[in-house]
Amino acid sequence: MASEAKNVGILAMDIYFPPNCVLQEELETHDGVSKGKYTIGLGQESMAFCTEVEDVISMSLTVVKSLLKNYNIDPKCIGRLEVGSETVIDKSKSIKTWLMQIFEESGNTDIEGVDSSNACYGGTAALFNCVNWVESNSWDGRYGLVVCTDSAVYAEGPARPTGGAAAIAMLIGPNAPISFESKYRGSHMAHVYDFYKPDLASEYPVVDGKLSQTCYLMALDSCYNVFCKKYEKNEGKQFSIFDADYVVFHSPYNKLVQKSFARLYYNDFLRNCSTVDEESREKLAPYAGLSSEESYQSRDLEKASQQVAKNLYDSKVQPTTLIPKQVGNMYTASLYAALASIIHNRHETLAGQRIVMFSYGSGLTSTMFSFKINEGQHPFSLLNIANIMDVSKKLKARHVVPPKKFVETLKLMEHRYGAKDFVTSQDTSLLSAGTYYLTHVDSMYRRFYDVKGDSVTTAISNGH
Repeated sequence: MASEAKNVGILAMDIYFPPNCVLQEELETHDGVSKGKYTIGLGQESMAFCTEVEDVISMSLTVVKSLLKNYNIDPKCIGRLEVGSETVIDKSKSIKTWLMQIFEESGNTDIEGVDSSNACYGGTAALFNCVNWVESNSWDGRYGLVVCTDSAVYAEGPARPTGGAAAIAMLIGPNAPISFESKYRGSHMAHVYDFYKPDLASEYPVVDGKLSQTCYLMALDSCYNVFCKKYEKNEGKQFSIFDADYVVFHSPYNKLVQKSFARLYYNDFLRNCSTVDEESREKLAPYAGLSSEESYQSRDLEKASQQVAKNLYDSKVQPTTLIPKQVGNMYTASLYAALASIIHNRHETLAGQRIVMFSYGSGLTSTMFSFKINEGQHPFSLLNIANIMDVSKKLKARHVVPPKKFVETLKLMEHRYGAKDFVTSQDTSLLSAGTYYLTHVDSMYRRFYDVKGDSVTTAISNGH
């Protein structure tokens, strides 16, 4: 069976993000910070957030049901379901178990997989697990399904505008339009305290912002180095960012994405790649002797490398930034929301191209890998994936919430986090049909959800 699985990768995608968002420009005014601190300094435009009726479980239920319906997938055809998330709802019960309600209805309880968690990397771990299953002798011919779901929220302060929320579902199988180049994969794993969540009574993380940015760039350097060596070993020629048609980064905020691509250009300069032109070499030459640590802290290098890489950034990275800029940091879903952005922006011209991906999770875990893009066959064609995700329509349909209301919502969520015996407002006025929402949590902490229908609301619960 495994020998039949060729060009394994992503067959289909769907995305869901909450209908509520706050504009970063308005948040700047509300927070009393300098104009442009969030919009230019972070490079963000707006930020999605969950209200009391939505959470990572409701978002994942919504996106899985949507994917199955939109691509006409029989729930019996799913053989593995992996969830990536760092938003802890329960320390024991996986989010995957809530999703099983969708499959139990069709009599399919023979589905492998559970949750993967390590900061923003869990979705990539879940994806690799599904791909490895399809490529293995254990594969039974059914599809794998990956779900990335997170609500990124921060305590009041400088990190708060780097929040966001979304869920993404990806169908995994052979002959995929977005197929893995499995030979080219470089990882970097290490122990560090850059971002972590040790307080189980709070949803908010402990963040060392400066250290986290340095760790991100250090991991990027290491992964790129390994990725290039593997490519060069297999292809017999040097790799540079010119060999990638697009480069997709995990996006805590857009400014870090800009710095990261410039960092890859600087790496190509240090590796003496022939693709780096003479003018760029002259501008980067003063920084050739910096140690790695010095280079991470050098503002002058940062500025010079972004300047020489700008034209390439505009063509290879900018098309990936639409959803992350508009929705914010989606943790495990961020990287794949950026991938969805390219499909939305460039689906007509992607066939035959290579997309390089960089996944990072604090603590830290990271991998660089690549996809080869094929036309695909309906319903698993790039055009159909773009049409089903319908990114523009979903972004335009959102409701802009005043910053004061956003802050009030976060205060309520703080109070509700880990709580029991409460009923939500059940206000579904902004939710579209087919969206799941939280109705109440009982005295035994059991969570209950409904789904908004066109006219009829169907109740679903924690296994009841």
